[in-house]
Amino acid sequence: MSQINLHEIIWQQQEQLAAMQAQIQALLVAQGAGREATGSNMGSHMEVAKPAIFNGEAVKVGGFITACRLFLRMKMRESMVEEQVQWVLSYVQGGSADIWKENVMEEMEAREVEYESAEEFLTCLRKEFGGEEEESVKVAELRRMEQGGKTMEEYVQEFKRTVRGSRYEGRPLVEEFKRGMNGGIRRKLMEAENPLASIEQWYRRATALDRNWRESRREEERLRGKKKAMGSAPKQEQRQSLP
Repeated sequence: MSQINLHEIIWQQQEQLAAMQAQIQALLVAQGAGREATGSNMGSHMEVAKPAIFNGEAVKVGGFITACRLFLRMKMRESMVEEQVQWVLSYVQGGSADIWKENVMEEMEAREVEYESAEEFLTCLRKEFGGEEEESVKVAELRRMEQGGKTMEEYVQEFKRTVRGSRYEGRPLVEEFKRGMNGGIRRKLMEAENPLASIEQWYRRATALDRNWRESRREEERLRGKKKAMGSAPKQEQRQSLP
């Protein structure tokens, strides 16, 4: 084989290799774009609960805003701010909320007010219907709260939801949490060798104690049922052997 033919073969192989590398790169780019498109469109295919109708009650403003914020992020991220605000307003109905909604819509139509983001509008909504009234409602609800028949996990989550916006913190927050929990768990935690300081420590230790206690109760009931079944077995066999 001549040197010229050898160079031609090498050159052809290099061209083929370059073409294959270009094809591989194009496939990788296409796959990356597909993943990005899938990720960006994922929210549009997910089921997201819509908020309940909001009638202006201060105690409901926090939950309403949370539900609206979640839906906007998952379903209306690409929508214009005005469309997002109008969508939220469509769920504001009844009571004093109707008058406020009419005023907002008139101001928007007259260009007297313009929101830079849906979050800014939700902040205004909270100030209008929440504020000091919402705080006083939260405090009253917090002082009435008791664990009762709820698990500690349920009580902790309900407590966290209620305390948000109440301005309770530090020692007063811990005292309210202690007051509402069942007496047996409260006594065990207060008699612990290492005193609990932060509210997060109270959440964790109380949840662990409650879980262990409930698991112990279930185990006792299981063993009691097993013993009962074993005790009745000889009697059943005796009855079966009688003529």
